[in-house]
Amino acid sequence: MDIKTALLAFSALSQEGRLEVFRLLVKAGPDGLAAGLIAERAGRAPNTLSAQLNLLQQAGLIESRREGRSIIYSACFDKVSDLIVYLMEDCCAGEPCVASSVQAAAERALCCAPSSSVTS
Repeated sequence: MDIKTALLAFSALSQEGRLEVFRLLVKAGPDGLAAGLIAERAGRAPNTLSAQLNLLQQAGLIESRREGRSIIYSACFDKVSDLIVYLMEDCCAGEPCVASSVQAAAERALCCAPSSSVTS
């Protein structure tokens, strides 16, 4: 990952509403959530939610797919992992430290393999 990609991701997450929506999608796992359900759970108006989802999608943090009449959004776990690795890859000059606990947390999260859905 390069710095511009990381900055785009951090910028997308740097607003409370977008971060809340992103965390909802992380909690939902690779199956994701329909846009209407996201709006209901986050208490967002459709136009506000649409703008938030677009920014997260442009940053590569979420993807969408059509299922019937619904648009399903899900977190891009592989991109999130890349972002975490980008932050920690040069930690502590190679000495064991915080990076080992981050690695342990990442291994616990392996249940969420990257989804194979197509971005629309």
